[in-house]
Amino acid sequence: MKTNKSVIYWLLSGCILLFIMVVVGGITRLTNSGLSMTDWHLVTDTFPPLTDEKWNAAFEEYKKFPEYQKINIHNDFTVEDYKFIYFWEWFHRFIGRIIGLVFVVPFVYFLVKKRLSGETIKKCIILLCMGAFQGFLGWFMVKSGLIDRPDVSHFRLSLHLTFAFITFAYTLWVALDLIYSDKKEVLLPLRKLARFTMVFLIIQIIYGGFVAGLNAGLIHNHWPMMSEGKFMHETVLMEQDSLLKNLTEGKSGVQFVHRTMAYVVVGLILFLYFKSRKFALTTQQKMGTNVLVGFVFLQFLLGVFTLLLQVPLWLGLVHQIMAFFLLSAMVYTLHRFSK
Repeated sequence: MKTNKSVIYWLLSGCILLFIMVVVGGITRLTNSGLSMTDWHLVTDTFPPLTDEKWNAAFEEYKKFPEYQKINIHNDFTVEDYKFIYFWEWFHRFIGRIIGLVFVVPFVYFLVKKRLSGETIKKCIILLCMGAFQGFLGWFMVKSGLIDRPDVSHFRLSLHLTFAFITFAYTLWVALDLIYSDKKEVLLPLRKLARFTMVFLIIQIIYGGFVAGLNAGLIHNHWPMMSEGKFMHETVLMEQDSLLKNLTEGKSGVQFVHRTMAYVVVGLILFLYFKSRKFALTTQQKMGTNVLVGFVFLQFLLGVFTLLLQVPLWLGLVHQIMAFFLLSAMVYTLHRFSK
């Protein structure tokens, strides 16, 4: 820990910035701000327009695209309204630039100072590649809403969101490798179960992206049934022309999978918790499973109330933030059962 303290702080600061990035991304999505910047330049749009003339020019450019032409043109949408949605998308991209600098500059410094082991260098290079790919996914997502439809593809949105979570999880894992550099016996049964649980948690995050992209949380606002007396609403299997499309492209189908998968994730984490109590756990392992159980129940409740209240902005955002905490606890617990 002492030897790698500065490197650990660097990686954890990256985790914090990635967390902020996802939170701002959530606000950007929930305020329908994601299509406000219709072009992307690495340097020239680092700062927002600074004069009325430049704001008007940006607004006129925005008017050429589907979101304005099909939606906002009917809402008395002014340049002041445009400034609001522009801010969140600009801020989201600005944090992305900051993250790039925070990862690249210290990495080069630590590399020159020979503060990184060969194994850590390889992991950091993977992180840099993941960051670059995440930037590409962001533009790939936005591009889908600038052609014919006034909304981004929910597949691309979910890919962008999920990869951000995965990048965060891997950054945290690399930091944990340095924090806990001691070797210990691996608890194979618990590691396998934790990995299995992690897979279902990632699937749940993917479907969370689908729900957000399709605004599927605005329908079937009942719980525990999708509608009165029905665990599965009849539209789950009727919206599209195949079962696969119903469960990946239909609003009812996507919401049904997301709300049902929540029970699976809770069940797996509880199973992991009770199974782990049959082993002689370290303090860190006990803490990981305890926090994991607490977080998953809190996330479940947030999901229920987000649905019942038809996704108010603040609650939708809190639900996404809690997903981040839940993933963090899952990564920590898996790491403590693995290394």
